[in-house]
Amino acid sequence: MAATPSSKVFDRRSGLAFIVAFGIVSFFADMAYEGMRGISGPFLATLGASGAIVGTVAGTGELAGYILRLGSSRIVERTGLYWAVTLAGYAIQMLAVPLMALAGAWWVAALLIVMERTGKAVRNPAANTMQSRAGEKIGQGWAFGLHEAMDQAGALMGPLIAALVLAHHGRYEAAFLWLGIPAVLTLVSVLVVSIRFPYAGRIERPSGAGAAQAGLPRVFWFYVASGALTAFGFADYPLIAFHFSKAHVMSATLIPILYSVAMGASGAGSLVFGRWFDARGLAVLAPGLVITAGSAPLLFLGGFDLAVLGALIWGLALGIHDAIMNAAVATMVPAHLRARAYGFFTAIYGVAWFAGSAAMGALYDRSLLALVIVSVVAQAAALAPLVVAIRAQRGPA
Repeated sequence: MAATPSSKVFDRRSGLAFIVAFGIVSFFADMAYEGMRGISGPFLATLGASGAIVGTVAGTGELAGYILRLGSSRIVERTGLYWAVTLAGYAIQMLAVPLMALAGAWWVAALLIVMERTGKAVRNPAANTMQSRAGEKIGQGWAFGLHEAMDQAGALMGPLIAALVLAHHGRYEAAFLWLGIPAVLTLVSVLVVSIRFPYAGRIERPSGAGAAQAGLPRVFWFYVASGALTAFGFADYPLIAFHFSKAHVMSATLIPILYSVAMGASGAGSLVFGRWFDARGLAVLAPGLVITAGSAPLLFLGGFDLAVLGALIWGLALGIHDAIMNAAVATMVPAHLRARAYGFFTAIYGVAWFAGSAAMGALYDRSLLALVIVSVVAQAAALAPLVVAIRAQRGPA
């Protein structure tokens, strides 16, 4: 007997179709907001922002984009409105992109950067939970790795669009307006996917008194600690772009092009490490941390050639962490608690990213060597709780 619409669930075919469909949504979304982020650092500089301001704005945006997921995750867990919350988040996020063209002061642009991150915060726990349900059928690493690769294909295109507009018009405002086109396509495509796969957002909670009091497992919290240290030491691209511009490492046109190349490396890393995660588990994050630690010295202490290499390594590390971060949580936590888990994980991750971005922004104005040391030490420290998490996940339940 065929499943009714209310009882329909994913199988391998529909699970893969859902991941690809959501990947198309993310392709357009990343084209819009990563194009915006690829030029936001130099744009803030043209509005009179200092290195400390750029670092703090980037960190504040990430803080809003992560800590607000606590509230979003609670809402979807209690109401079950996975699709409604996802659609609302995309609407908030995409509106911020073309509005950047109207920012005449750095603080207005800063508010829009935070708005864009807020929209992502609203949608992220619900969207990740729905994707993890499809991942149960095709492998969590493959699901999130494939999605991240499609995501990063858009992230590659967005900065190229921005660079092309800058090359022809020389105005950041024009670039933000052109990025409004993929923003509209994002909203149309996510609406279509929600109509095609309504059952993705129907997640049943187990019955019984113990189910309501169920907590998140011990291994999850060790994983959170490792993620927080990783985030603290991971430089955000607006600060990297600001450095490239201020230190005259490369031209304003090349900065978003390099970002797009880094996004290409990120997509490749997501596919390879996503598959590897399904085969080997959490241990594949250890070489990811080594890769991450190697990017900061090249980005901030090298000339053009080393900066390009550093950006490629930075992008590869970003893809590894973005794909495996979500896949790992899905293997640790049951479906009805995943929105909560994503909310906690990303909120703590975001606080750490904010603290690290603000610290590195302040250090940038004083000592590039100190900035690099903080980044490398944080990545090295993240290995300790990661090893504990790996052992806890391999041990008896």
